[in-house]
Amino acid sequence: MSEPTMLAAEIIRTKRDGHALDQAQIEAFVRGLVDASWSEGQVAALAMATLLRGMSRSECVALTRAMTASGEVLRWDDAGLRGPVLDKHSTGGVGDKTSLVLAPLVAACGGVVPMISGRSLGHTGGTLDKLEALPGYRVDPPREQLLAVLRDAGCAIVGAGAQLAPADRRLYAVRDVTATVESVPLITASILSKKLAAGLQGLVLDVKLGSGAFMHDLEQARALASSLVQVAAGAGLPAVALITDMNQVLGRSAGNALEVQEAIDFLTGTARDPRLLALTLTLAARLLMLGNLAASPAEAQHKCEDALFSGRAAETFARMVAGMGGPRDVLAAGGAALPVAPVHRDLPAPRDGVISAMDVRALGLAVVALGGGRRRAGDAVDPRVGFSRIRRLGRRVRVGEPLLRVHAADAESAEAALRVAAAAFSIVDEAPTAWPLIHDEIATA
Repeated sequence: MSEPTMLAAEIIRTKRDGHALDQAQIEAFVRGLVDASWSEGQVAALAMATLLRGMSRSECVALTRAMTASGEVLRWDDAGLRGPVLDKHSTGGVGDKTSLVLAPLVAACGGVVPMISGRSLGHTGGTLDKLEALPGYRVDPPREQLLAVLRDAGCAIVGAGAQLAPADRRLYAVRDVTATVESVPLITASILSKKLAAGLQGLVLDVKLGSGAFMHDLEQARALASSLVQVAAGAGLPAVALITDMNQVLGRSAGNALEVQEAIDFLTGTARDPRLLALTLTLAARLLMLGNLAASPAEAQHKCEDALFSGRAAETFARMVAGMGGPRDVLAAGGAALPVAPVHRDLPAPRDGVISAMDVRALGLAVVALGGGRRRAGDAVDPRVGFSRIRRLGRRVRVGEPLLRVHAADAESAEAALRVAAAAFSIVDEAPTAWPLIHDEIATA
């Protein structure tokens, strides 16, 4: 290819005019992201052109591969790990603590889960923020510590680190402030470049749909799920995507320490929300199938149930937490040493009836306003705050019965959260038609 066509402006022009970028042009763009030879304006222009013009599957595969290769790619061949390397990714929701229970569950079934997780984004929670509610838990361990925990526990939930897919870090920062976050090809490359850099052998994708998700339309969710599965296959990574419901908070809590406590209660059998149980077992079973750890879906389901109900998954979680520097008696009553908010307020139901809807995004933003998330990248997070005892859709309530409990740093913020939460619930006389937990499943043919 001649030098003029490799200029940033010409690559932008090609995509602006609706033409496909070839591999050399895509690699030039990714190099420009990493070495900063592309300006912020040029990166933004190509991101917008991609949003408007789209990308073919082959273009997206090329972009994903180039972004993966922009930094370190983890290799596990000589690491002495005991099983296939597997992971799960969620597109983000409110109260979604699935990763906290799924990673040790899959590890207890023979998989190895080096789960690369993120922090809160907008109204959605972040797994790393949740784990940092555990005193001492290290989300950025040196490689020697990571390997030791993976060998012992079979799972470790950590951050991506500066060396994994650095091109994505810069591209995402630009997308975040240029209204190009919603581009399906760019979402796909962003997610998969980090997962491929983690050296996976199988990936299950949880694409959230509903009022608490980034995707509100089923066809949009299907388009993203299909893109993720097809591009993963094109890059050599077996993957399955489930489109799952986020029209209500997943589980009964939203907020970092509160969700960790719910995960501990789930693993130990103290309390298990039925929707969280069904989703976790389904996602985990799909991973066992991808990792050839079960010969049939029924066997995969049975193995997951046995690992959970026997307590092996809970013991695996405890080994992971201790190995990552967290509390050594995390499963004991009070052993997690989770911080507790000083102010608690219950939201009473305004009338008799059935909970028909909740504005999950509003509840997520209320957690952010309480201090449990970030308005800006550098904001500190208060792990104590959030909501607990959240009633499920379809639940019949009496006037005055609590719909949820607010955990706040002070009375003023608690009252503000109560006002938002009150407006987020809808109560009617008769139960509405229930939303399915799993809307669709997409796998390669």
